[in-house]
Amino acid sequence: MLSLQKAASILGAFSAEQPEWGVRALAAQLGIPRATAHAYLAGLTEAGFLRRTPVGKYRLSWHIAEMGAHLTSALPWFPEARALITRLALEVRSVAFLCLLEGEEVVCAIRERHPDADIDLPLDIYLPATATASGKILYAHHETQPREFATCTESSITTADEWRTEVARVRRRGYAYSIEEWIPGQCTLGVPYRHGGHVVAAIGVQMSASRYLREERVIRERVLGIVREAEERG
Repeated sequence: MLSLQKAASILGAFSAEQPEWGVRALAAQLGIPRATAHAYLAGLTEAGFLRRTPVGKYRLSWHIAEMGAHLTSALPWFPEARALITRLALEVRSVAFLCLLEGEEVVCAIRERHPDADIDLPLDIYLPATATASGKILYAHHETQPREFATCTESSITTADEWRTEVARVRRRGYAYSIEEWIPGQCTLGVPYRHGGHVVAAIGVQMSASRYLREERVIRERVLGIVREAEERG
């Protein structure tokens, strides 16, 4: 699983703002040895997920786009959800995200960042379920129980009693937050995204903990209002 997560973090480093990476720059960005970055880039290229440019850098291959098209065509709600993530990023001026549950894994499928957001765009694809707002929402609504607790910071939930209390709170309130439980100095606020009467994803915003605590009520009401409006329209 660690190898899969590392490969996912490398693929997640490619974006519209940074469509190409060289081995040295990517290794520095991810904080991994250059030899490790080279090995993963070569392996992902051989598997068809990346292609090498004439100057020796790497780009995503069209195979990725083809896979994305197959995925979105299988999820009829995905285009509307993507538009909602864009709106959240723009109106809250933050990083906005959409996460899915694959088995017991919380996967971040979409992230968008407003230029004025006060944090950088996280690169993680697989998220710690018990330390994130998305994980709390998805586990609560799918009645999934954690096998272990991710101790990411001193604020992370580490016991079953704490988890049961948090899940009950999430179900009662209709939203979840994680204040410095995953990344020190950062906060995520998430809400359920429903389709056909079922929670199919968790969506929300990510920002510095200081901004969230300073503007908590305004941010929460804005996010809940945007999502409620989208659900009513849908």
